[in-house]
Amino acid sequence: MLRLISSLIAALMLGGCGYNDFQRLDEQSKAAWSQVLNQYQRRADLVPNVVATVKGEAAFEQETLTKVIEARAKATSVQVTPETLNNPQAMQKFQAAQGELGSALSRLMVVSEQYPNLKANQGFRDLRVQLEGTENRITVARNQYIQAVQAYNVLARSFPSNLTAMVFGYQPKASFTVQNEAAIAAPPTVNFEKK
Repeated sequence: MLRLISSLIAALMLGGCGYNDFQRLDEQSKAAWSQVLNQYQRRADLVPNVVATVKGEAAFEQETLTKVIEARAKATSVQVTPETLNNPQAMQKFQAAQGELGSALSRLMVVSEQYPNLKANQGFRDLRVQLEGTENRITVARNQYIQAVQAYNVLARSFPSNLTAMVFGYQPKASFTVQNEAAIAAPPTVNFEKK
């Protein structure tokens, strides 16, 4: 009977101190992270098709194409584990690799505008639409992950659940960051004068 009472008291204390909330929010952040990875994988899977289509344009800039191929290789080589969520350095490395791929693909799309045959290619247009949709899905998945991590981190830092976090070792999770915050904080310059 004493064991039952002490078990009941322990369960009530754990429930009241945020233990169950940590479990729920940790699982939510892992699920949101999985969606981020799914969308990044979708983008990486589209790249070979884009490269193959662009290679058909004989005069296309090889340097741009090479950068896309290299960025994809780098992005897919970064090993992502559940520990990545709790390691700011690993998260930053992952973000940097994905950022390079995104930049290389953006450059490819800009350069492709200079090639009328490529712009007229239905397969390329379809791939371009798929890439744009995937970039939107990545943004949505990242936002959902950021919200899940925010809820977890607030719990980990708020009293009295921060005591539970200390006892059970629940550390705040790394979130996505902006790579070059100073550059995007500066207002863009617009010049309408003809040269």
